[in-house]
Formats: sequence, C-alpha cells, structure tokens
Amino acid sequence: MNCASLAFVATLLFVPCVQAQQTDISKGLSLELNTAETVQNACKLTFVITNGHMQQVDQAIFETVLFNPSGQVSVITLFDMGALPPGLPRVRQFVVPEVACEDLGRVLINGVSTCTGAQLPEAACTKGLAISTRTSIEVIG
Repeated sequence: MNCASLAFVATLLFVPCVQAQQTDISKGLSLELNTAETVQNACKLTFVITNGHMQQVDQAIFETVLFNPSGQVSVITLFDMGALPPGLPRVRQFVVPEVACEDLGRVLINGVSTCTGAQLPEAACTKGLAISTRTSIEVIG
C-alpha cells in the first residue's frame, strides 16, 4: 500500500469520529445551579453553563425568577452569562442582595432576554436547554 492509500484510509477513519463529536456537542445549552451560599445579607448563586452549539454564544442573558419556599416570587432579575465558547463549561456567579439562600425554594429560568452570536441556530439559548441543580433549591425552566 502506498502513502496516498494510507492517507485516504486514515481520512476515512478520522471523518466518522469528527462527525460523531459534532453531533454530540450540538445539543444546546446546559445550565446547572452548582452552589448557593449566603454571604453577609445576600445569596451568592454559582452556575456552570456549557454551550453545546458549534458556534460561540456572544451574550446570553436569562430572565430568572427566584421563589421562596412557599412558592411566592421573591425576585425577578436578569443573569448575564456573558460569552460562551462552544463545548467549554463556564462558571458565573451572581449575588442577590437582601435574600438569604435559605429563603429560596425554587429558581425559574423564565426566558431569554438576549441571545446573540454569529450563525447561531434559531432559539439557540432556549431550545434544548438542559437545567439541573446540585443544591437543595429546585431549578426549572
């Protein structure tokens, strides 16, 4: 077998792997509430967000509603997740003043106020959004 034939075979073996990787990461965004810590007179929420798209999200701002344990709305706010490179997790922290984390029962990702980036698919920040939590606070969207 000559070098050209080996190169062709190597290309054939490599292409399915690349295609599989592209398929695996084109799932949308995943958003995890990782920690919730009361600091002084505020609740510090730490999120891990991963962009599963092939393109960068230049800015993602989520309208977020915080509920108390009784289910009443405590705060409606915007969380700016900033730029999200494809396939890489990013950590974002937000301090909510005058709210103790113990006074939160649920976080609702109510929608997206901004989602920008070149060649992003339609509804890139909402379609397929996977939401999870590692805290006792329920997160829904």
